Amino acid sequence: MLAVVFFWVSFFLLLLLLLFKFATAHGDFTLMSKKHVKREEIEDKVVWITGASRGIGEVLAKQLAGLGAKLIISARDEAGLERVKNELSGKFAPNEVKVLPLDLSSGENKLKEAVEIAESLFPGSGVDYMIHNAAFERPKSTALDVSEESMKTTFDVNVLGTISLTRLLTPRMLQRGQGHFVVMSSAAGKTPAPGQAVYSASKHALNGYFHSLRSELYHKGIRVTVVCPGPIETSTGSGAEAIGKKGTSEKRLSSERCAQLTIIAASHNLKEVWISSQPVLAVMYLVQYMPTIGYWLMDKIGGNRVEAAARKGNTYSLSLLFGKNKSS
Repeated sequence: MLAVVFFWVSFFLLLLLLLFKFATAHGDFTLMSKKHVKREEIEDKVVWITGASRGIGEVLAKQLAGLGAKLIISARDEAGLERVKNELSGKFAPNEVKVLPLDLSSGENKLKEAVEIAESLFPGSGVDYMIHNAAFERPKSTALDVSEESMKTTFDVNVLGTISLTRLLTPRMLQRGQGHFVVMSSAAGKTPAPGQAVYSASKHALNGYFHSLRSELYHKGIRVTVVCPGPIETSTGSGAEAIGKKGTSEKRLSSERCAQLTIIAASHNLKEVWISSQPVLAVMYLVQYMPTIGYWLMDKIGGNRVEAAARKGNTYSLSLLFGKNKSS
């Protein structure tokens, strides 16, 4: 018995030491072992990005354009897409960047039309990378304080629309024998997320679907990279838990760094990556590898986190363990 306790205590301490060693690295151990983007995997490839009119999607478009990708950018906001297009620079930007307005909740017929258009925009080339970045996130609230309309909207965009678009595009990729889905999930798709139960549920659903899809079709050339960011700072807000909170002390990773690590992960064909500052990254490791401790920790802070969100305070602070949180 003592040997078992000693093993787990030693493992926990070793894990903490490793996490603190990589405290400024912003990603999981495997991701941090990949130092640079494999440009040859990106250049001249057709990359379709949803949610590209702002936030992480906009930054991804800018970085991918600079790497020589052929871009298709989508969102509901056509004016925003045109603005992003005109701000891009690179081998094919801005003149050859394609704007494709898209509402993921518009139904399968509209999504089918979008796929047909996207596949024809670059003659001789279909979509190589599909970056599922669009997402819907409501302000934090308790699990019981969510309306039916909000639940439907969240799942229509985050899950059903994303999966439908994938089902419609995948057969085209299979015909070519290759294709890569990059899915902007969330840390909330790996751990409990008090105050974000429905959003968290939608991201868990994405993780389950896309990991299963990859396992089914991997030997047919279909690749999947699931990206799980923690809190990300953006100027305008986006999916993947990426709404910046000015006036609070929350420590958020920049959208530029998140986009850079996402592209590195995709170019190295990593299956899943975690991107975050501390303490969220440490919590993800605890929940994954020491779930009893990880879930105890989340249970400890759950109610305090919801209260902090209501006060517009720091919802990622270790002080939540003690019921203390600075308001904005």
